[in-house]
Amino acid sequence: MLKVGLTGGIGAGKSEVSRLLVERGAVLIDADRIAREVVAPGTPGLAAVVDAFGEEVLTADGALDRPKLGSLVFADPEKLAVLNSIVHPLVGRRSRELEEAAAEDAVVVHDVPLLTENGLASLYDVVIVVEASTKTRLERLVRLRGMTEQDARARMAAQATREQRRRIADIVIDNDVPLDELERRVGDVWAELVRRARPPMPSSSPQE
Repeated sequence: MLKVGLTGGIGAGKSEVSRLLVERGAVLIDADRIAREVVAPGTPGLAAVVDAFGEEVLTADGALDRPKLGSLVFADPEKLAVLNSIVHPLVGRRSRELEEAAAEDAVVVHDVPLLTENGLASLYDVVIVVEASTKTRLERLVRLRGMTEQDARARMAAQATREQRRRIADIVIDNDVPLDELERRVGDVWAELVRRARPPMPSSSPQE
């Protein structure tokens, strides 16, 4: 098994790269999706969040009110640390379960937005960083996600710098290119990942 950490700045197009890797056979473990699953209605994770922050972080139908919770924790480092202490262990446990269920020669891609910021590079055999220019990222965030330019710039500024991401990268994928070119690059990267995931066949000893 080859454990791959996939990361990139907001708007760089990491999701597109992960989709192309899955098309080629990768097992995807998406940290953001798991983080939502572990605090879904009826889960122990949601109960723990409510114990810590009160029922005001719930919507009328009992789901987690993410904007409300976000407004509480992102303005208070102590509250953010409390939330992380609840959610991160649950995400880690579920990620390990999914990884252990993968085939022995699988390429397991962990999609981790804050891999650089949280110092997680050592957990993976290979770290892939998806990059795009500031101009391209801004355009995607405004056009595709509906952010204001001010909000988009603030989100980008809160993340690791391009240099910090490149420092931990084993492979960099430039996503400032047309889709067909990106597909070719991902195909080349996939071939390399498969090669690394499969141990070399033992050479047969010469017969006497």
